[in-house]
Formats: sequence, structure tokens, C-alpha cells
Amino acid sequence: MTDGATTALMRKAYARWAPIYDLVYDKLTEPAARAAVNAAVACGPKVLEAGVGTGLSLGYYPRHAEVYGVDLSEDMLRRAQEKVDKRGLSHVKSLQVMDVTRLGFPDATFDAVTAQFIITLVPEPEVALAEFARVLKPGGEIVLANHWGQPSGPIAAVEEMAAPLAKAIGWSSSFKAARVEDWARSTGFMEVVELRSLFPAGFFKLMRIKKRA
Repeated sequence: MTDGATTALMRKAYARWAPIYDLVYDKLTEPAARAAVNAAVACGPKVLEAGVGTGLSLGYYPRHAEVYGVDLSEDMLRRAQEKVDKRGLSHVKSLQVMDVTRLGFPDATFDAVTAQFIITLVPEPEVALAEFARVLKPGGEIVLANHWGQPSGPIAAVEEMAAPLAKAIGWSSSFKAARVEDWARSTGFMEVVELRSLFPAGFFKLMRIKKRA
């Protein structure tokens, strides 16, 4: 399947998900999303949220932040903009339709780039990570909150059996954290500085990847 066809299918899927996304994801993902936001803002005020979706985490940022959100789905972004307008989230500076593998920002623009629950769904995750690194300032961090499959053992075996179902709801157990760690090592200038288990029971994890200053 071509990248264009894959992108078109993802747009259709997100359009179907948009109306119920908040109901399904909000409470389950809130602790992990808050952890990602806090880690991102600790790097500096100017943050890119890649795959901002319906904007569930936009209200978690402090007022001094400068948040730029991008997403592939116009339907999701429309709901994110409604949140911004309704809640007066003045720290959100822009919401744009954009492919995370082709970001329309100059090099070294952001103090941090955060992607929550999306990197395992991107058809070319290493390309997206390279784009995150490109727009990141030296010394800044990529902050990922995600579910990654267990690398081995009985839980890993169960996850592999359930992989098709997990992928359907956006949580790929076949995608291991080691894939991102391998990418970081391959760059020569990105380093994983933290991999931490989060609620519920370590199902989600926070990964911080620092760009060499």
C-alpha cells in the first residue's frame, strides 16, 4: 500500500473515531498525558504536540507555555479548536493539519516535542522521530507517552496473540520500546534518558529522548 493510500485510510479512521474519542480515552490516558506534558514543559515553554487529536491534553499545560498542535485529522482538530475556544486556552498558539513525517516547521524551533499514544500507529515511525529531532532545539527532548509491548515472557506472548485487537484501538503490543531506543542510538545525537512506567499498572510508559546540546 502506498503512503498516500495509508494516509487516506488513517484520515477515514480518525474521522470515525473523533466523535467518541474523548469518551473512550480521556480518563484512561489522563495520568500518562499529564506526565508527558509536565516532562515537555520542563524543557522550556515552546512545545510541539504531534498528533494532538481532539486536544485532550491541551488543558494540562501551564499558562506560560506556547503550544503548537498538529494532527492528520481535520475532524479531530475541529474538536480540539472547540476546546481551545470554550476554555480560553490562550497558551495554544496554533492547531494545524499536518503529517508528522513531514512537519512544516524550521529546524530547532521547539524546546520539546511530545507525541502521546501515536508513535506506534505512524506507518513510518523512524521518519516521524527524525522530524521531531529536526525541529527540536539542541538540549531539548522528545517526550513519548505510549503503550509498548513487553519484550519477552508470558505477558508478551499474550500481547502478541491480542495484537490485532490492540492495534484496532490504537495500542500496538507488537511495537516494542527497543525500536525507539535503537533509532535514538542510530542518530548519534539522541539519547534515551528515561523510560518510566505509568498508570494503569505500567500499561503506558513515558520515554524521554534528549537531543545533544
